[in-house]
Amino acid sequence: MARHNREGHGADQRGQEYEVSYQPDWLRLVKVTRTLETGRQSTKTLFRNPAENAEAEPGDRVRTRVRSSDESLDFEVSISDPRSAVSRIRVTCLITAEDGSREEVEFSLDSQLPRSRG
Repeated sequence: MARHNREGHGADQRGQEYEVSYQPDWLRLVKVTRTLETGRQSTKTLFRNPAENAEAEPGDRVRTRVRSSDESLDFEVSISDPRSAVSRIRVTCLITAEDGSREEVEFSLDSQLPRSRG
């Protein structure tokens, strides 16, 4: 039986704070990719599930929510995955900076948390 979502948090390359609501038996990690002031692209692990293994089946429908009041960002991904076939979801967001410019930021939600052997 699927368990209720857990809450986690992390910071990106620029120190922006994020909250992550995740299903503990599905989500392994969240990465964020953005362009730095130097023009180079950078990918950072925003959040890693502290569990080493899944304790239960994640269920047919999995949900992950990412919020940042620093970035005025709030999105939730909900998918039906009854066969546990989805290994990664990518979400690209346009974030508006204080100066009015828009930046494309990509979030990668990775599953494949190893199953518990118990």
